[in-house]
Order: sequence, then C-alpha cells, then structure tokens
Amino acid sequence: MQADLDRTDLQLLRALQDNARLTSGELAQMAHLSQSPCWRRVKKLEDDGVIGGYHAGLNRRALGFGVMAFVMVGIDHQTEISSRAFEDAVCAIPEVVMFHGISGPEDFMLVVVAKDLDAYSELLQRKLHRLPGVRHVQTYFSLQEFKGRVGGLPVPAT
Repeated sequence: MQADLDRTDLQLLRALQDNARLTSGELAQMAHLSQSPCWRRVKKLEDDGVIGGYHAGLNRRALGFGVMAFVMVGIDHQTEISSRAFEDAVCAIPEVVMFHGISGPEDFMLVVVAKDLDAYSELLQRKLHRLPGVRHVQTYFSLQEFKGRVGGLPVPAT
C-alpha cells in the first residue's frame, strides 16, 4: 500500500535519507515549517511505515571486510517447514548482510561480507554449504562498487 505523500513529506524524506542526524529545527527550517508541525509529519511518516528506522552507514572496508559476494542459493524443495529452517539459519549468520527470495533458476540471493577470500572460503564450507536443504551455491564477487548505498531510494521531486 502506497502512502499519500505531499511535496513537504517528500522533501522531509529526501532530507532524512541524506542525513538522518538532522535536528528537528534543521529539518523544520529545510521544509519551511515550524518545529511542532514538522515533528508531527515525521512522526506520521514513522507510524505509517514510510520511515522504517534510522541507521548509520558503515564502511565495510574500514571494518576489515574486504570481500563482498553475491551468493545464489538453490534449495532442494520448498515446504513451509524447510523454508523456515533455511531462512532462520541464514538470518543467524552475521556475515550475511542482505537476504532475498528471488525469481529465476535459484531460490535465494545473499549478500555476504568477509575479511578476505580465505575467510569467505571458510564461511562457504563451514556455514553456507551446510545450510538446511542446500542443493547449489554459486558465488559472484564484487570487484568494484559503483553505487552501494543501502536504503537510498529515489524519492520523487514533486
């Protein structure tokens, strides 16, 4: 369900997406509102689920994760119980930073970070290959990141 957003709401969303640390005063000034109406609008956007949270964007390389991999996983069969077991096991792996069920020849795509290729190889052998029901795993390594901001959605201008 798409929310009913006006020009001011969109302006607030763009500003918060670019810098979630804006004070309510700074945000109100950018939107040409006083603080109370601005706060109420932001609160409504949060309550309506348009704003899902506030996050710090961390640099994976600065944290020692030099490898990013896109891992395509096919599983044997998808019953509710086997799918839930697989999903729970994947969600328990900290190196998996994104996890999607997808269409196409594979069933899932994971975005995984690791310190280096040796660490990824160990993760693959000790965890990914041992996930419940895994039939096939195929890895694609990111060689160069051109645009990687997670959560950066194109907020309409009007």
